[in-house]
Amino acid sequence: MIKFFLMVNKQGQTRLSRYYEHVEINKRTILEAEVIKNCLSRSKDQCSFIEYKDFRLVYRQYAALFVVVGINETENEMAVYELIHNFVEVLDKYFSRVVSQTLNLLWKISFRALV
Repeated sequence: MIKFFLMVNKQGQTRLSRYYEHVEINKRTILEAEVIKNCLSRSKDQCSFIEYKDFRLVYRQYAALFVVVGINETENEMAVYELIHNFVEVLDKYFSRVVSQTLNLLWKISFRALV
């Protein structure tokens, strides 16, 4: 099961976030900071799956944009990895060029695909 979906730029700023389980606002901030730190600190040669607390992180980098999905242990990491790629492809086709600043303006439209 997907627990959360984040889109983050290389500076560590969260551009989009969607939680599928209730998480308090102050805990979201802490969680996002730790998740971003873990993903940004990894090299491109390292695996895109990270064990983190009671769930797994699956992330993928597109230029200056990181897409991070938190999943439970029963979810298939490769399927989520492909889901990220398909989601970004749809955004790219729909908006023609997806960049970090574009996501600030289009967050409602882009997450309709995930609901």
